Amino acid sequence: MEIRRELVYRYPWLPSLKLYYPHLQVLSTEEFITTVLTGKNGEELYKRIILLIENAFNNSETFSEYKIDELNIYLYLTLKILLYCLNDNMISHRVANLYSKLNYALLLQENEYNLYEICSDLKINIEYNDPPWIYKKITSKHQILLLSTHFRIHYIDYLELASSLRDPNGKLINNALHEGFVYLQERRLARLIQEYVRQKVFPYENRNVENVKTFKEGMLRINEFRELYDEISNRWELKKEDINYFTELQFDKNNNLVEMFPPCVKEIIKKIEEGQNITHVERLFLVFFLNSFNFPEENIVNLFIKLPDFNRDITTYQVQFAKKKQYTPHSCATLKSLTLCKAKHYDDPICLKGYYSKTYQEQRTIRHPLFYVQIKNYRSSRPQQTGEKEKS
Repeated sequence: MEIRRELVYRYPWLPSLKLYYPHLQVLSTEEFITTVLTGKNGEELYKRIILLIENAFNNSETFSEYKIDELNIYLYLTLKILLYCLNDNMISHRVANLYSKLNYALLLQENEYNLYEICSDLKINIEYNDPPWIYKKITSKHQILLLSTHFRIHYIDYLELASSLRDPNGKLINNALHEGFVYLQERRLARLIQEYVRQKVFPYENRNVENVKTFKEGMLRINEFRELYDEISNRWELKKEDINYFTELQFDKNNNLVEMFPPCVKEIIKKIEEGQNITHVERLFLVFFLNSFNFPEENIVNLFIKLPDFNRDITTYQVQFAKKKQYTPHSCATLKSLTLCKAKHYDDPICLKGYYSKTYQEQRTIRHPLFYVQIKNYRSSRPQQTGEKEKS
């Protein structure tokens, strides 16, 4: 079955891209990049890539400027090349996360048959029926409610497709299963396709360092690509000053890293030590924070033992899920909105006064608790001289 061209515009990761754009297959990567970045739409493509990357850096869920046209195909292909050259898992995760969510929003707008076409093109062994199957009958107060769907998939195929999903709704036990088939509503099917896109579109693991280096050296000889690469790299370096992604600080059982934690984290740990119950948001924030320093899974889980509602299985699942997704802890602005900021309560000078930035040549406020630890670690590792500015 040949998929329609407009679907390829919306979803350039579909295999049928090769059918409509066979000329792209005969171009080398250098020829492709030179053509798209120096062509008449090169400036617009450059702007769209920077806009998407910037939104990804800011952990945006979506953005209204995302456009669906033929240029969307070149954006997708150029992004794959850029991410390969950048070879940074943090960047790749962020871009893959945003890009998959943009596609999920589009998939929710598709009719049933378009979803079936997309699955067929991806070789997902989904079955489609019109009229829809009635897979469940609910009787309540003399009323009968019939649940139906156009889609079903054999449970073995479903398990393979949903293997990377961690939310409870993705588990087989939480889906309608009858005679070996899982019956899927459109939203659930779109979610499965989204995860497929996130996993397959931007693979960011197990890259050969030497291969990346050689490939990147060739690509950077193209002026337009080097300009785009440098722009993204520079933006990421600036972003890292606001949000700490440095890896110097890691869990070490011989060092008391907890002493460098910001007041917001210390307060949550204090509550746990006192046996107080803490909110769901506090639990998530603490897990995300500790994962950032590669705290062992068992250490994090055991930290919650004193909670009155502690459940080891549930806590272990949440810690593993957060670690796999590489979620970033909440920013200071978010913590303030959630009333979790404890800077004034602890009268903490770093939180209240900030630090002097060499990059910006000015006094800056702390915008993220991870950067607080970076500042604290830097100051503790060097002697302070009388009258010297505290710099970071």
